[in-house]
Amino acid sequence: MLTAGRAPRNGEAELKVENLRIAFQKDGGEVLAVRGVDFDLKRGETLALVGESGCGKTVTALSILRLLAEPPAKVLSGRIGLGGVDLLELPAEGIRKVRGREIAMIFQDPMTSLNPVLSIGDQIMETLRRHTTLGRAEVRERALDLLRRVEIPSPEEKLRQFPHQLSGGMRQRVMIAIALSCEPRVLIADEPTTALDVLVQAQIMDLLKQLKRETGLSILLITHDLGIVTDIADRALVMYAGRIVESGPVGPLFKSPLHPYTRGLLNSVPQIGQRPKAGRLQEIPGQVPRPGELPAGCAFHPRCPDAMDRCRTESPVLEEKFEGRHASCWLEQETA
Repeated sequence: MLTAGRAPRNGEAELKVENLRIAFQKDGGEVLAVRGVDFDLKRGETLALVGESGCGKTVTALSILRLLAEPPAKVLSGRIGLGGVDLLELPAEGIRKVRGREIAMIFQDPMTSLNPVLSIGDQIMETLRRHTTLGRAEVRERALDLLRRVEIPSPEEKLRQFPHQLSGGMRQRVMIAIALSCEPRVLIADEPTTALDVLVQAQIMDLLKQLKRETGLSILLITHDLGIVTDIADRALVMYAGRIVESGPVGPLFKSPLHPYTRGLLNSVPQIGQRPKAGRLQEIPGQVPRPGELPAGCAFHPRCPDAMDRCRTESPVLEEKFEGRHASCWLEQETA
């Protein structure tokens, strides 16, 4: 358990990522997947990291708990601060103590994250045995209490069942129970509602909001679903091609986005009561460039309807445009 530094108060940074750069080995060289990412997660806050697939969201999240295989991944620079400790500097045993105890993670697919040959009870109790000094009976009672807390019916029965015997929504609740078993300070939720139907998605997000209110948990939410972001997040980071291109409080950011990429994401979301132009949803032309194949200048310029000559040659930096709002866009700078 981390002991350096005092516990942050509400509004102070619980987790701080600075100048994170991550590369992957490819064809004898290295390609940058995360290019100088900076952000902080405040105590009791839900921070959303949004963007299309391939933007570097999950790589960033996995790097916090050092779950990327090295090689082929390699952290070129950066600092990930938690309680005054740089997680990137911890030895292997130190980071193992952080995982599950200080920072927990919910992965995209609970069916592949849960062990198919172990019962639900065994998987919850394994985490408790590893990070606590509870006795055998106490561990079992704690596991039952966790299943009740995430609103799983008939917890005694579910404790004996295996992952394939549960629905997708129930498996995701089990993953949340495991993640919260040791009362972590930070929860990383990587696409927690992927492959779930709309009703179950809403139930899972309501559960996370309730747990956040009860525990003061700090949540880093990785998602491409902007509807979820408006429902649960306090602030949002918009990521494109390995960089943060816009950040700010969710309400103002979604109401008046500063970056063309953010506007493109919002315009591609269907709105109730509004018919799409030309009978179809708006879309961002093209696709996210692969690491190692980035264009010169702003990485978004080949897809940007507002691109200028400067965008094709110079890469903008993330700057504060208004209080609490940042963007990296030459057009926004010239307009201001």
